[in-house]
Amino acid sequence: MAKQIAFLRAINVGGHIVKMADLRQHFAAAGFGPVETYIQTGNVIFESQNHDAEALERQIETHLENILGYPVATFLRTFPELAAIIAHQPFPAAEFEAGASLYIAFLKEEPAAEIQDKVLAFTNEVDAFHIHGRELYWLGRKQQMQSTFSGAMLEKTLGGPATVRNITTVRKLLAKYSPPISNLQSPIL
Repeated sequence: MAKQIAFLRAINVGGHIVKMADLRQHFAAAGFGPVETYIQTGNVIFESQNHDAEALERQIETHLENILGYPVATFLRTFPELAAIIAHQPFPAAEFEAGASLYIAFLKEEPAAEIQDKVLAFTNEVDAFHIHGRELYWLGRKQQMQSTFSGAMLEKTLGGPATVRNITTVRKLLAKYSPPISNLQSPIL
C-alpha cells in the first residue's frame, strides 16, 4: 500500500466546516487504509493500493461531494513528490532572511505556457511567483493582507481549482508522516 497525502480545497473555509474525525471516517468509508489528518485545513494522510493518482482524486472528490453536498477539489501527492516540492528553491535565501513567506499552491496539472505567463504577470513588489510542474510557489514579501493577489485570482487565471498551503505546513507534514527517503537534501528555506 502506498502512503499519500490529499490536499483538500474548501475544508473549514467559507462556511464549509468539517470535523477532522468525520473527515477521517469519510476516507475510511471510501476504503482507504490507516487515515490521519493534519491540522484543520484538509490535509489527509492515507494509504491505498491504487497508484493511479487521477483516479484516486476523482474517487475522493465524488465520495466527499456525495457526503458533504459540495465539491471538494482534491490534490494528491506522494511523499517523494512532497520532498521534491520542498527541495525546489525558486527564490533566493536572502528573501527569507528579510522576512518573506512562502506558500505552495497545489494544481491539478502543469499550466500551459500562456497561463503561466498570465500568473507570473501578477508579480509585483509584494508578491512573486514561480511555477514548477503542478505547483505554484508564491513568495509574499509583506504580510498577506498587503497582497493584491488571492487564491480566487489564481483559480480564475488558471481556469481551474487550486489549494494553497504555507511552506511550514508542508514541511511539517513531510517530517511527521513521511516514510524514510534516502538522499533527501535539506532545503535552506
